[in-house]
Amino acid sequence: MRATLVSVVSAGLSACKGDGDGTTDSDGSTGTDGTEPTGSTAPTTGAEEPLLDGAAYFPQSVASGDPRPDSVILWTRVDDEAAGDGDLELTVELALDPDFSMRVELDAASAAVPARTMFDRCAKAKLKGLEPATTYYYRFVHNREDGRYGSAVGRTRTAPASDADVPIRFAYASCQDYNGRYYNSYRGLLAQPDLDFFVHLGDYVYETTGDPTFQAAGRGIAFSDTAGAIVFNEGTPEEYFAASSLSNYRELYRGYRSDPALRRVHESLPMIAIWDDHEFSDDCFGATATYFDGRVDEHDEARRKHANQAWFEYMPIDFGDDEFVYDPSKPYPQDITIYRDFRFGKHLHLVMTDLRSYRPDHLIPEDGFPGAVVIDEAALVEQFGSIPEFATPYVEDIDAYQGGVYKDALLAGAAELAFDPAHLTGKIDAGFINSTLATLGDPTPPIDEAELATLPRGLSFLGMGKRSFNGSIGARYFVVKPAFDAWAAARAAAEPASVDVMGQAQREWFLATMKGSTATWKVWGTEYTLMPLVIDLTSFPIEPYNQLYYMNVDQWDGFNPARDALLAELQAVDNVVAITGDIHAFYAGTPMVAGAPEKKIVELVGAGISSTPFQSLLVLQVAADPTLSSLPGASMLASAIDALFTGTTTNPHLGFADSSRNGFVSVVVDGAAVNATFHMLSEDVSLTDYEGMDDALAGKFKREKFQVQAGQRDIFRDFSGTFKRWDPTVNMWV
Repeated sequence: MRATLVSVVSAGLSACKGDGDGTTDSDGSTGTDGTEPTGSTAPTTGAEEPLLDGAAYFPQSVASGDPRPDSVILWTRVDDEAAGDGDLELTVELALDPDFSMRVELDAASAAVPARTMFDRCAKAKLKGLEPATTYYYRFVHNREDGRYGSAVGRTRTAPASDADVPIRFAYASCQDYNGRYYNSYRGLLAQPDLDFFVHLGDYVYETTGDPTFQAAGRGIAFSDTAGAIVFNEGTPEEYFAASSLSNYRELYRGYRSDPALRRVHESLPMIAIWDDHEFSDDCFGATATYFDGRVDEHDEARRKHANQAWFEYMPIDFGDDEFVYDPSKPYPQDITIYRDFRFGKHLHLVMTDLRSYRPDHLIPEDGFPGAVVIDEAALVEQFGSIPEFATPYVEDIDAYQGGVYKDALLAGAAELAFDPAHLTGKIDAGFINSTLATLGDPTPPIDEAELATLPRGLSFLGMGKRSFNGSIGARYFVVKPAFDAWAAARAAAEPASVDVMGQAQREWFLATMKGSTATWKVWGTEYTLMPLVIDLTSFPIEPYNQLYYMNVDQWDGFNPARDALLAELQAVDNVVAITGDIHAFYAGTPMVAGAPEKKIVELVGAGISSTPFQSLLVLQVAADPTLSSLPGASMLASAIDALFTGTTTNPHLGFADSSRNGFVSVVVDGAAVNATFHMLSEDVSLTDYEGMDDALAGKFKREKFQVQAGQRDIFRDFSGTFKRWDPTVNMWV
């Protein structure tokens, strides 16, 4: 019997022939279903040339991914300067043991894998006709005139058959900033017994080479093509770059894969991956970046496609179509589709989504004019039945109001405040007028209290917390919740696509896949947090900051009507668990439909492998923002973020929060329960290289265990051997 191999990184795909009946017999190891692989082996004969150490020719080692019961993707990259600039051809070898004494027979045509220059000499092969629940060993061979040079030996594992009643063990990770940080979390992941695969939820690479606002000094990536990159702080000691050219993005993957812990994970386990934002650009939507907060147009499809091509080249992904090859001439986002699903036995259906490619702009644009009234009084009354408390007075037409005196005064300060005078027209928030006059020191008398009481009341961007003309605070972060909820509802009603994170095609696929699944557990692999993250500052002594805030509306909080609609649809599906990354924190809870707490699923959020934890990011953000840093107690509040999340009734869905650590999550799924363990490391550990110090590192992990029981929509936490249920009605584990 022979397995079938299909080369998937080539200029034109060619199916390599084999009988496709499966693999050879086992070396004695058993699958997770307790059975031994069947078939016949081709023992090594000694006739082939000896294999030489080829580590130098395979600088990123090997990887595998997207395991299914009968197939898996194998990956490597070959680098041989002496071979010139042309395409190369590698040979793949497969066995049931690491010594390759139990070889799986591949004929010469099937074993040939092209490594094409147009794809950075990355080589990918899809092996088909494999046995389910079977461990395989593989290597690539670079055939040179002076001998056969072998890559490192990789270990991979196929999924069990869809009817296999077996437990599944996996881990998930995200957010692995390489700049100044080390992948000690992966060293802990490697110590987990009997994992079948691992999931990467995005931010596999970071596009910046050393952003001082969040990336530590130390090891990093240096681009050879700096002219093709985006430069920041040019000519200063804090100069750094963001990837833009294809060369830039490729160098990120090459550099990240140089980490020994990451390489060992790839050599040991198949990976199932999606991307988040940093594989392209921080807080991106579609092909648009957000570095300059609306000061320039950052829509760049060429850059986006460079990021997509590098991801295609370096990630061991099964795109479902054996003929698929990345084609940069195709329009974005039709160039690549990454959402897909996987079945592991009777109990696990893993559904992976893409929440960056199809999403719209943030609902509050970074260059939104703070004083612009976006919902007038009539519209608010229509939405709420009366004027809500968050509404503020505004002038109907600043061009005509008081003979234009206020418009003239503000226009005179446009250059000083660096805003576009074209925005100063129509309905303008009266509070914005008064505060801007004060900032400018303009002698024009402000609108007095008696006059304010006569004005209509509406909602402006200022009312949602946006106090700067170009900035992320009040746009993507730290947004006033009640006002933003009204704005999001209004946008969803007027233009449903404005909150459609998934896009219609993906959303329909996702819901059909979830509702049609016959597996016990439907696990949703999703980039960013579903659960609202709200802080209550209503007792804060300084106005206007004494309000209720969303911390981050780049995630699902920014599109809450779509989240509610999706969660409502998922009530038709039993045993749904979301696994999430992005936020650099560990959270556990039950995201709910607003106003309907019984309509919920379970979510388990894992922190970053190495990236700056959320709490530290908040402290850095407060320090970098002149307005926030000047507020007494702001830094202290940032340092105490978990108490603000879980110490009140503001987030009844959130049972556990630790925003100060790095780490990963391990999961065991069977017919009775999902059991998840948070493996948590303090941030300082990520700043130290623990290579060769596994014993010392093992004692630094703190662990929290959670359980979801089949047939329930609650989450349980282990307290010294006793599992307690999170009860959102009393905000306690009971």
